Amino acid sequence: MSETGTEIETPHGPARVYRHEAERPRALLQLGHGAGGGFGAPDLIAATEAALAAGVSVAQVEQPYRVAGRRAPAPARQLDAAWLAVAGQLRGDELPMLFGGRSSGARVACRTAAEGGAAAVLCLAFPEHPPGKPERSRQEELDGVEVPALVVQGERDPFGRPVARGRTELATLAGDHSLKADTAGVARVIGEWLERTLPVL
Repeated sequence: MSETGTEIETPHGPARVYRHEAERPRALLQLGHGAGGGFGAPDLIAATEAALAAGVSVAQVEQPYRVAGRRAPAPARQLDAAWLAVAGQLRGDELPMLFGGRSSGARVACRTAAEGGAAAVLCLAFPEHPPGKPERSRQEELDGVEVPALVVQGERDPFGRPVARGRTELATLAGDHSLKADTAGVARVIGEWLERTLPVL
């Protein structure tokens, strides 16, 4: 996979996009990282490979705060604005566009799906609540997604387990928030979901 990124200007500084092209693309997946990690995360590697195998090109989006070398994530509104700015630049053909991400990136994908015109949403390790604080639920972000969505969650994730409602599916795998215990499972459930979902987009 290419490691050459392209910078795209956003209202909060440049984001960096790493493109991975499927041979005969059926869709484009805009994929976001977690709050403190990059695209070396095992589940993001598995998701990218599964998407490419299903004929879905992938645009991995590095948020401006990470491009600038900061560790602490930007506020949600800045993350969302930067994400949508990138989506506006990437949307150049008639292929369906999917939003996806890991942890914090999954939340961004959910919050922006409607405004960004996403045809489907992929959530890896959706952080349902902060560890030990189930009363601080983020379920409403997932419930706001009106297009087909897949949540891939570790069965021992300290960030909890969201509820699948509407057009959302939940796949629970062995492991914790990292989803690295069963990367083959991550790739499998994503591939199966894409094969079910793409024909109806």
